[in-house]
Amino acid sequence: MTFRSGRLKTPVLFDINLEIRHSEFVAIMGPSGCGKSTLMHILGLMLSPTSGKVYLDGCETSILRKNGRSLLRREKIGFVFQRFNLLPTLTARQNIAIAERIRGHQLDGQISNALESVGMADKAHYKPGQLSIGQQQRIAIARAISHRPELILADEPTGNLDSANSERILQLFREVHQQSGVTVVMITHSPSAARWADRVVRMTDGKILND
Repeated sequence: MTFRSGRLKTPVLFDINLEIRHSEFVAIMGPSGCGKSTLMHILGLMLSPTSGKVYLDGCETSILRKNGRSLLRREKIGFVFQRFNLLPTLTARQNIAIAERIRGHQLDGQISNALESVGMADKAHYKPGQLSIGQQQRIAIARAISHRPELILADEPTGNLDSANSERILQLFREVHQQSGVTVVMITHSPSAARWADRVVRMTDGKILND
């Protein structure tokens, strides 16, 4: 798989050959600008490769139209972002609920379960501004797992956290992974964060250096 970006078709990824198995916890690690976030956007069906094929759960996604990729993304993938992307005027519960409404789900019970699983049930009616940075990331994780996805993609999930909160969030990813068997792919530049994964894929200059 390769990917080129922009009007001048600047190469970003080169000859990527990567298989991630069901229920793995994988860290994709590399310096800023090495192409790991672009790879995550391809894995998350937000970008299509310039050449090559991408399969998700046996489905060749690279031949799907935009609507087909969107449906797979909504149903099978949960995203956790570095900047959380929580709506500031909504409570924690409402931030999760609006994501589920976009998916067409009515999952009140699962929303409560998701909040409980990240230790935030008592903060369900708090807005992001009333929560610490670490608590906001816990809400973002609850939002990602509320629909019980098969794959969680986390892009630098500890990038805005101090060391204590980083460890708590990484421990939470381990617990979610072990309890539910969900596949977790974490993008990170941090060797200490990557050590929490079962497998580390190292990237440099748009290529996989070692796996």
